[in-house]
Amino acid sequence: MSFETILQQYGYIALLVGTALEGETILVIAGYLAHRGHLHLPRVIAAAALGTFAGDQAFFQIGRHSGQAFLLRHSQWQVRADRARRLLERHRITLVMGFRFMYGIRTVTPFVIGMSGFPRHLFVLLNAVSAAIWAITIGFAGYAFGNALEKWLEDAKHFEEPIILAILAIGIVVWIWHSRHVRITSRRDRDIERT
Repeated sequence: MSFETILQQYGYIALLVGTALEGETILVIAGYLAHRGHLHLPRVIAAAALGTFAGDQAFFQIGRHSGQAFLLRHSQWQVRADRARRLLERHRITLVMGFRFMYGIRTVTPFVIGMSGFPRHLFVLLNAVSAAIWAITIGFAGYAFGNALEKWLEDAKHFEEPIILAILAIGIVVWIWHSRHVRITSRRDRDIERT
């Protein structure tokens, strides 16, 4: 099975799942692949918007129905949840519209919004608009990245797979570093609270 065939068969599904969980790296890759002609940019944007919308709705519902119990089981989220809660108290609508662009609290914010009693119908509406804005912005950024890279590398096709793997590797390294940093910070904060 060729690289192109795999992308055409599974690319949109991978994008849908990836953006439901986190998303920026996979969406930049998908935008790049759209520029290279392997995927179609409107479908990339639609899949990303749907994936991020669905993921955030799920986190909102978890927060709404089992927020405190979930936080007790996932204490590494506590520091980020507290930060999101403080932001929500001061900037409710702005936070709901912009949390996707805030690295570090993106996943926990819809959870905290659900815990806060924020109106469900308003969150659905704002979440849909924000998901579309995010998907268009990051999708076009990936597309523009592909365009810039193609101008820089005259024959980008020969470097296509290494470029995609490099972007993916960088995204994974950043995610691992961030996860480790959150665990260390959470552990330190718990130790401070005990003293």
